[in-house]
Amino acid sequence: MNAIRLASVFVGGALFGFGLALSTMVQPEVILAFLQWNNFGLLLVLGGAAGVTLLTYRFAPRLLARPLAGGQFNTHVSVMSRDTVIGAAIFGIGWGLSGVCPGPAVASIGVGNWPVLWAMAGMFAGAWIHGSLAKAE
Repeated sequence: MNAIRLASVFVGGALFGFGLALSTMVQPEVILAFLQWNNFGLLLVLGGAAGVTLLTYRFAPRLLARPLAGGQFNTHVSVMSRDTVIGAAIFGIGWGLSGVCPGPAVASIGVGNWPVLWAMAGMFAGAWIHGSLAKAE
């Protein structure tokens, strides 16, 4: 990985973590309040993230000849399947029960929220089980 890519990954990750901490998504209580329809502040976070992503995916390939860190722009074809629906349901149930999402979980550690390590252990276990089942197919 060249220096520009490494720097862009570092800056992007730091910006993402800072945004999650600033928006209080690193606090499971805030997530659970949102999921219980008691706090709608995270709708602004969701809308902002979706807006930035939409604009970037729509206009970056038009404004730039190639990505800033090199390579080329590609399209990603998404396929809806039974496995996608089942995986999304498991993810949603786990998120709803714990109030912990993978990205904010990592950022939570950065702000000293150590109990989130239990949820992360469950995420790693689920990923390992999925990997084991996918190899068997």
